[in-house]
Amino acid sequence: MKALQHTIAVAFRHRVFFTEHLFASDNPLLADVLSEAAPVTVPHVLVVMDEGLSAAQPWLARNIERYFEPLRDRLQLVAPPVVVEGGERLKNSYFHVSKIQSEIDRHGIDRHSFLIAVGGGAMLDVAGLAAATAHRGVRHVRVPSTTLSQADSGVGVKNGINAFGKKNFIGAFAVPFAVINDFTLLDSLLDRDKRGGYSEAVKVACIRDALFFDRLEAEAGQLAAFDPAAMRRLIHRSAELHVNHIATAGDPFEMGSARPLDFGHWAAHKLEHLAEYRIRHGEAVAVGIALDVLCSRLLGKLGEADAERVLRLLEALGFDLFANELLHTDAAGDLLVVRGLDEFRIHLGGELTLTLLEGIGQGVEVHELSRRVVAEAITQLEQRHARQQSIRRDSEHPAD
Repeated sequence: MKALQHTIAVAFRHRVFFTEHLFASDNPLLADVLSEAAPVTVPHVLVVMDEGLSAAQPWLARNIERYFEPLRDRLQLVAPPVVVEGGERLKNSYFHVSKIQSEIDRHGIDRHSFLIAVGGGAMLDVAGLAAATAHRGVRHVRVPSTTLSQADSGVGVKNGINAFGKKNFIGAFAVPFAVINDFTLLDSLLDRDKRGGYSEAVKVACIRDALFFDRLEAEAGQLAAFDPAAMRRLIHRSAELHVNHIATAGDPFEMGSARPLDFGHWAAHKLEHLAEYRIRHGEAVAVGIALDVLCSRLLGKLGEADAERVLRLLEALGFDLFANELLHTDAAGDLLVVRGLDEFRIHLGGELTLTLLEGIGQGVEVHELSRRVVAEAITQLEQRHARQQSIRRDSEHPAD
């Protein structure tokens, strides 16, 4: 038997920029980043924008058009920004990917052009999948507009949509041409969405950086009040830790069976589905982290004091750590959320590999998690939630 064999090495450059007022006429960052591609001709630029962001900042689309007007000799904006639906439900149908691909085709966006997506994590996932598959890949620039996408999902290399009741079943790995975090895009967010990305910061601090966890604890009050400076510090360090892991941990496209950055996510993904996405991703991750923290404690891997620190930090940031969907069962009485373990294993392939905690800043891989331990952790979360609800009612209606 004869065979031809070569090793193909491909280098990627992954860049995340931080700025304010990205589309202001006196901010050259975007034009400079796009011009680095050194095109043979003036490249075309197509912008897609999150519907929620467009409604909250109705001036933004016009600002984008004005930004490109004096740059016609360097960059050609082919159309006004195309507004697409945002939110997790967007990811439940391939239709939205096709819609963006049709715009790519209509406006002649080729492999030397740019698709710029401005929006939250779900919209960036959909636009990124469209960019990764049109022409087998067009240059894609992400401009995340939520705390969660700026701190985590938007700075990564994954794109995907949900299918067959499973999170991100259809997707592709593709390193974006650039990611640009514009802090001023966060100004119009609802408090719920400003808070959403905090759980991802807690997650990466728990498994990677005890000093970052200490800082989150120290600034929990400021973060809960959405102090802009504290939020920016959280976003910057969280993004840095995520990008460092992607670039240096040796498995950027997740070919193995371990996925440490998904600490707390096996339950979170299932919880989102069970709640029909009424629970947002960051909120589900907070519950998932709490569940995995209690599992870590029940398995004897994490001390009581450290477990309590994580739970209290999440609560101080404003998260609920219990959802009724955790108690949903099938006809046989088995907890539906536990199916997330099997789905997590199948999604990665190989043996089940979860990240739990053995200390603040110290993740540890486990390959088994019993239903009994998960059920006990859920019971403890439910009891904790009931106690806090009682305390809250007493504080709101003190005895005479």
